[in-house]
Amino acid sequence: MVRNTSNAPEGTPTWLDLGIPDIERARRFYGGLFGWEFHDVGPEGGHYQLCLKDGQQVAGMIRNDEPDADYWWQMHFATDDCDGTLKRVTDAGGTVVAPADDVLEQGRMAIVKDSTGAQFGLWQGRAHIGSVIVNEHGSLLWNELHTPRGEQAREFYRAVFDLQAEPVAEAPGFVVLRRPDGRYIGGIQDDPRAVRSTWVTYFAVDDVDAALRAVRDGGGSQVSEPLDTPWGRWATVRDPFGTEFRVMTPAPDPEG
Repeated sequence: MVRNTSNAPEGTPTWLDLGIPDIERARRFYGGLFGWEFHDVGPEGGHYQLCLKDGQQVAGMIRNDEPDADYWWQMHFATDDCDGTLKRVTDAGGTVVAPADDVLEQGRMAIVKDSTGAQFGLWQGRAHIGSVIVNEHGSLLWNELHTPRGEQAREFYRAVFDLQAEPVAEAPGFVVLRRPDGRYIGGIQDDPRAVRSTWVTYFAVDDVDAALRAVRDGGGSQVSEPLDTPWGRWATVRDPFGTEFRVMTPAPDPEG
């Protein structure tokens, strides 16, 4: 159980949001799956929806009516200097999707793509520090980049955030990413079969099988059978709009 009270260190996944065409349907689905409640920030914030657990922000949603849009949970990396990080992104071969801009008094944000084409956000928190709750049921647990160009991706995230890649012996082609202070923050799966480079979000759940039933009951779909690994039990699912993500029950901490 983690409760964040200040901005996460630079290079840490700190926020998630989703743009979908039907907010009410999304609220029913994710409320049923994760037990979330919701807060509409109002017209000045474009009716952005804060997703709340125990009254604390864990993610966000906004209406997206773009025809034929692809929907995904977009991950945002914490940064101490959005504009400076944006320059490192472009210097490392990335591209700017939306330039740095202030979001009311909440913080400063930009949307970019890495050098392999995977999209993510940058968030320099002010009033809004990102996800207050992580690593427990209904909140952000883990992020992985799936890409056919793993070596290029590793170099990009080293150059932008000084994230170091460590191979995992039990998972060929997979590396975990470590901050300079030693904290693991995500991974990269080198997958030659991947059609495009995409960040994949894992949400923590208390019971994967119960979560799969909730997904189906809410109008979503199950993409894969649950898989038991040394790190926990997980499965891939889609929400009613086709947004793909993973639900995972982490393995117990051997240190308690």
